[in-house]
Amino acid sequence: MAPTPLPTRPHRRARARRGLLCALLALTVQTSAAAPALAEGPGGHGGRDCVRTERPLDDRARQILDMTRKAKKDLHLNSVELKVTVDGHEVVTDALGESMTGVPARPDMHFRAGSVAFAHIGTALLQLVEEGRVRLDDTVERWLPDLPKADQITLRMLATNTTGLHDYVTDPAFLAELEAHPFRHWTTKELLSYPFSHSFWYAPGTNWSYSHANYVLLITALEKITGTRIDEFLKQRVWGPLELRNTRNNFTPDIPRPVLHAFTAERGLYEESTFWNPSWTTAPGAVITTDICDLARSAQAIGSGELLSPRSYRTLLNPGTVGLGGATATCPATICLKQTEAAHFGLGVLVVNGWLVQNPSFSGYAAIQAYLPSERLAIAVSTTKTANTPDGNTAEDVAERIAAKLAPDTPLTLG
Repeated sequence: MAPTPLPTRPHRRARARRGLLCALLALTVQTSAAAPALAEGPGGHGGRDCVRTERPLDDRARQILDMTRKAKKDLHLNSVELKVTVDGHEVVTDALGESMTGVPARPDMHFRAGSVAFAHIGTALLQLVEEGRVRLDDTVERWLPDLPKADQITLRMLATNTTGLHDYVTDPAFLAELEAHPFRHWTTKELLSYPFSHSFWYAPGTNWSYSHANYVLLITALEKITGTRIDEFLKQRVWGPLELRNTRNNFTPDIPRPVLHAFTAERGLYEESTFWNPSWTTAPGAVITTDICDLARSAQAIGSGELLSPRSYRTLLNPGTVGLGGATATCPATICLKQTEAAHFGLGVLVVNGWLVQNPSFSGYAAIQAYLPSERLAIAVSTTKTANTPDGNTAEDVAERIAAKLAPDTPLTLG
């Protein structure tokens, strides 16, 4: 990945975290006590455990696995988990490398999924709109009375990153605290204090810039709209209907077993980061873990609009962001990014050459869910690092290689 340089170059931890933001920066140049699980025990997925594809593999599965092995070697990865489906049917599921020294990685191991939750939240919000409970263009002052310019900011703006709020993840003061104290638990109030200390980049709705604060606020609004905690809301609306039985929120740094362990050199020393506190990644109730089979199912369902009407699916793909973005006197081009038909932020998803993507990357974990509607192709990849792994979301690199093989005419170009 070759992201457009930021005004000030943050340390490696910040670059790794901004999986979605980094993808958008690069695309401008070229075109994120645990709540109870839905079901106890391993597996789910329509009654099947998440296991390696039975041998012998067919030619297509062997080719995908061969190129994944090569990518693991090229990128010096500790582990790679992958699942590829076409029209919902498995092409290959596997796990390469180790979780910890001497402990092989397995497809059923759980990892942090970060901003994948944003895709689920976007779909659930559109369901509420379909039911007439809210409108996307409702302003949010009744639910978020303490938000500056709440009478000008709408649900659509929060969901599409068009509010003009600063991103706390790029704030030097926040980054310094995060690096010094990776186990700190963050509250919503503490996170929002950083963007609230800055003026808006632009008038709400007039430009585009990525900010984690938008989804922290959107989650708070959704909880007040529905009277339901966000993890329960997502279970009812997304995880339950899609049988994502190994996708769940965690209110603590715990990860359900079996665990895919993570390591990183983001703080200068290669160290285990599995249980660094992820509370800063978004609002409480949407700090999710998953496994590779759930991630592939999520890619297919969200990417195809399975839970939405055709009209809402069109909104998911382009909620009005195409054509927005661009530098102004108050917002540099590295922050206010041009949104084009080929590469833009939808409603909780990134749309790239027709692919629908989410790509979390932080604290030693990297992942991607990608779906190409024209081919009904879903790709899910999760990676972990060695001390020699390059910066950036390496799961994207693996997915791009797989996409080039299976959909050569529609590149998955994220960097």
